[in-house]
Amino acid sequence: MGIDIFVPLGICVVLPVMIVWLVQRARQNETNKKTEIMLKAIESGATIDAEFFKAQQVQKGSKTIKERLLKRLAGGCICTLMGIVLTIIGFISRSMMSEFHMSTEAFTVPCVLGGIFFAIGIGLLIVFFVGKKMLAREMEAEVKEMEQK
Repeated sequence: MGIDIFVPLGICVVLPVMIVWLVQRARQNETNKKTEIMLKAIESGATIDAEFFKAQQVQKGSKTIKERLLKRLAGGCICTLMGIVLTIIGFISRSMMSEFHMSTEAFTVPCVLGGIFFAIGIGLLIVFFVGKKMLAREMEAEVKEMEQK
């Protein structure tokens, strides 16, 4: 009985903490390397181009409007489909409830989760289509700007 609790604790507590720690450690190492490069450049008397370091940070985090909208479209499709599948699973389990003497949780939990996923998916799809209409000019300007570079 005591060992049964270690698996959920490992998955729900230790795993997320380790992932966050590893990501932060990788960022810290990257910062340390850049700092070391900057210090060596200062020691050797070379000219320092601070824009080089800023440009790398901007490129990592910047996504085009189209990429962000497509990410919402993908998320909306995935969530909507998951919601539909979970709801179908709930209704299938409902029809089997009397045969296998199952509890009502076998019907309620998948339907509730399915409804939540379906609502999130529909919300993301609405945001995609509204954003696509509203940001059409900005996307065109962004494409022109990228072509010029």
